[in-house]
Amino acid sequence: MSAPAAAGPTADPAVPAARASLGAVDTHCPYCALQCGMRVRAAGGAGGGAGGRAGGPAGEGGAVAEVLERPEFPVNRGALCGKGRTAAELLAPAARLTNPLVRDADGVLRPAGWDEALDRVADGLRRVATAHGRDAVGVFGGGGLTNEKAYALGKFARVVLRTSQIDYNGRFCMSSAAVAHQRAFGLDRGLPFPLADVARTGCVILVGSNLADTMPPALRYLTELRENGGTLIVVDPRRTRTAEQADLHLQPRPGTDLALALGLLHLVVAEGRVDEEFVARRTSGWRETLPGVMAHWPELVERITGVPVPQLRKAVALFCDAPASMVLTARGPEQQAKGTDTVSAWINLCLATGRSGRPLSGYGCLTGQGNGQGGREHGQKADQLPGYRKLDDPAARAHVAGVWGVDPDDLPGPGRSAYELLDALGRDVRGLLLMGSNPVVSAPRAAHVAARIEALDFLAVCDVVLSETAALADVVLPVTQWAEETGTTTNLEGRVLLRRRAVDPPSGVRSDLQVLAELARRLGVARGFPADPEEVFAELRRASAGGPADYSGISYGRIAAEDGVFWPCAGPDAPGTPRLFLDRYATPDGRARFTPVQHRPSAEEPSPEYPYYLTTGRVLAQYQSGAQTRRVRELNAAEPGPFVQLHPRLAARLGVAEGEPVEVTSRRGRAVAPARISPSIRPDTVFMPFHWPGEGRANTLTNPALDPASRMPEFKVCAVRLGRVGPTG
Repeated sequence: MSAPAAAGPTADPAVPAARASLGAVDTHCPYCALQCGMRVRAAGGAGGGAGGRAGGPAGEGGAVAEVLERPEFPVNRGALCGKGRTAAELLAPAARLTNPLVRDADGVLRPAGWDEALDRVADGLRRVATAHGRDAVGVFGGGGLTNEKAYALGKFARVVLRTSQIDYNGRFCMSSAAVAHQRAFGLDRGLPFPLADVARTGCVILVGSNLADTMPPALRYLTELRENGGTLIVVDPRRTRTAEQADLHLQPRPGTDLALALGLLHLVVAEGRVDEEFVARRTSGWRETLPGVMAHWPELVERITGVPVPQLRKAVALFCDAPASMVLTARGPEQQAKGTDTVSAWINLCLATGRSGRPLSGYGCLTGQGNGQGGREHGQKADQLPGYRKLDDPAARAHVAGVWGVDPDDLPGPGRSAYELLDALGRDVRGLLLMGSNPVVSAPRAAHVAARIEALDFLAVCDVVLSETAALADVVLPVTQWAEETGTTTNLEGRVLLRRRAVDPPSGVRSDLQVLAELARRLGVARGFPADPEEVFAELRRASAGGPADYSGISYGRIAAEDGVFWPCAGPDAPGTPRLFLDRYATPDGRARFTPVQHRPSAEEPSPEYPYYLTTGRVLAQYQSGAQTRRVRELNAAEPGPFVQLHPRLAARLGVAEGEPVEVTSRRGRAVAPARISPSIRPDTVFMPFHWPGEGRANTLTNPALDPASRMPEFKVCAVRLGRVGPTG
């Protein structure tokens, strides 16, 4: 039974009482996968504390709420980055959508009532399915949706629309690491240990992550690691703020992380550092993996990566001499057309050295999006059912169909992956329901994706703001956001958390769960789509029971009492699992599996016509496609627009000065942004952040070449040419 609800007009009666502080409600940040703990207090509430007061842009509409610190939450211990501290600014009505919009006969989006808007969506989806078949209707979700929304969206696609065409933008986040996790360990959870363990290990190799900008509160764990006598190795083509903290910075060419990992493992073998006892007792496949490793001797790896052999040897010594070690990867090695094999190579390094399945050791992935972990566990991914079950597994289909009350044979099979789905729009897929994503900015080959979206017969978008993608829709439905609704997320540690409703949404706004319930009813399914999040979570628990991601023992009350519960948790008396694989791996024989891999070039290497590498990423003050953070005054003041980071030697060769526009051209298009000149990047490489639309849109340039296993596009490396933009007029 749930505990009594928190007092006040915004309390959700279905939610256990928050440990309130002077009228503030305990909840979590809406941004990255740390899911930092915070408190939100409605405007006019009593009390005080450090935090940021929220209002509309330029102060319009007045403050709605303020964010306060929550020091006792164990992940961030009160620390918040600028994005979290200013998150409440988007709660102001002036900052967001407050009415449904429908496109009129003149092609203009106009305000409409909810009944008209929902009728238009239901009619549009029905019309497409009738004319072209069920699989002509697609659904595109997001890694920021709560577990309840992701679950309901997947169920809606398969039970109401009966379409196989559903995927989500989390495919662009850590799908390569997910596949590598599955094939090595039999289970995919970003970190198999709590983040706090990072500070207590002996050595961390951090590959392709700039935590100082992407997850600032997590940087303290690396600082504490070094204060405790441990060492930090950072692998990144740029000398980022995170790399500046490292004991050793390896600066490879973009797209060569796979060769680097193989070269380090080669040295492990050559120097007699393989943990033979661990390999024999707890792994399989080492003999088959060894030839590929030995084919990558240090001098060859130096030629491929540009990392000097002495640095390779130093990295191996630091990693192997420590009593315990970890490898943590992020989007750098994962967002490649060989991302799955690259992650597998880093996992192989951990397994061969016995740095897995033991306390304070192991491989982990730093999940990116707010619910990037939970969002892929519960059914909005093209090939998965809730609980991380496989859609083509008859037993999984039978279990979930039983919970849903449908015939297993009526469930569609696996559909297209995210980019393949977007590429099919306007052709095979003629209608689309989109929630929580902005692919016009975030997808690779973005100009092509925008054209495909414009070719749709019908597009409906649920969002908080009028994003660049929502602006192309036939119907836009304004939905609630983090502090206006209750629901669960799963952070990068596999810790299931409870976001609580702290303020009332504007009167013209509804939750995504309400939208799905109303659409289901209009499309002939009157039951099975409750709008209450705790009721949805109760069904999710049943659907996930017995699956790899088993949430059946997790409840809202338990999450509140324990500051989150680690899955798998198979019953109300089960303790949860903060540390995986200490006794056995989740494979049939309990052993971890080596994966034989070989380095191969990127899908697109530099050439005389396109002689430089482009890599992309995030900056501190913005987030993902920027649809929300670009509306926050303080964040825009800190980072107002796109830029091209390039080395001074390259800038001199081009005749470009700081702040002057640079033209960057790939085989897919052209972008222009001001130069930001820095010696921290390789001379053969340029970097662009991907948060902005328009002329400076980095994803106009990026390559949609897909990893064959994960279907991850190759965001992190493509070939470009550069030019100075001369005066106009």
